[in-house]
Amino acid sequence: MFNAITQSQIYVLDQDEAIDFYVGKLGLEVTADVDMGFMRWLTVSVPGHPERQILLEKPGAPAMSEETAEQVRELVTKGAMGGWLIFTTDDCRKTYETLLEKGVEFTEEPTERPYGIDCGLRDPFGNRIRFTQPKV
Repeated sequence: MFNAITQSQIYVLDQDEAIDFYVGKLGLEVTADVDMGFMRWLTVSVPGHPERQILLEKPGAPAMSEETAEQVRELVTKGAMGGWLIFTTDDCRKTYETLLEKGVEFTEEPTERPYGIDCGLRDPFGNRIRFTQPKV
């Protein structure tokens, strides 16, 4: 059967702005940026881990009609698409401070949880992101 998850997808409203955020602020790296004619295939990953990529997809053709794409864009903006990205870090508080200095806006400061320390933020489009320092 299956032995890995290689790609996950979230919707973004502007792929260039997504690169600025995910690469420029969060420190991920572009693993693919391909103009396929009908769409731009843009993926990022944690540095050194290209085997697990996030597709930063712009809602639209060929996957959906323009009417549906507009509805999806509205839901993304409201943070109501239901998708999450959850990263791990060795030091949640240090990562939080580093990202604050880069202008990242958080929805939740680092908080002790039964599973470790984590915090929350949203990307410029409304997607929810968390990162966790797992309890050892």
